[in-house]
Amino acid sequence: MLEWIDDITRFIFLCDEPAPADIIFVPGNGHAEPSELAAKLYREGYAPRVLPSGRYAIGTDAFAGQKSGAREYVGRFDTEWAFMRHVLTENDVPDSAILREDEATYTYQNAIYSRRRTDDAHIDVRTAIVCVMPVHARRAKMYYQTLYPEARLLVCPVTGADVTAENWMREPEGIDAVLGELERCGGQFHDILKEIML
Repeated sequence: MLEWIDDITRFIFLCDEPAPADIIFVPGNGHAEPSELAAKLYREGYAPRVLPSGRYAIGTDAFAGQKSGAREYVGRFDTEWAFMRHVLTENDVPDSAILREDEATYTYQNAIYSRRRTDDAHIDVRTAIVCVMPVHARRAKMYYQTLYPEARLLVCPVTGADVTAENWMREPEGIDAVLGELERCGGQFHDILKEIML
């Protein structure tokens, strides 16, 4: 395989082993799998709180509905947060363990507003788990690490996704998804990097 394909794969597809943490973050999305993974990690005792974050995608005026997942979650969900909360509670996470952030409309806002929420709740985030679809791992880590520079962030992607480190370069949809993420990791960070580093 071409070396640069391996380089892109290593850059985009992060995968950490879970470890005891102060909180589990779930950036906004319509996929059931990240919330299901967060619920599993919560039940296994990895963290006492879960913070799903999201209103709906920028440029839209409503939550578009569930995008993927083996199980269908039925209900009327006004926001990504409401959908993710439903997935969490249906998978045995108590409401008392779920924090609310339902204003963010893109990934950087997920991180910004999550930081505001944890600060408001006086939660000292030293270690956090971030549950994502595999293709979103790098960008999610970049944003959350920017807002939580003092924290150890463990990115735990779901298993069984359509686009993976092993197959992305063999399907048109996978190539578009991964190279799109690579573009966003560069394109979206010009001003952020200048702001935090200069």
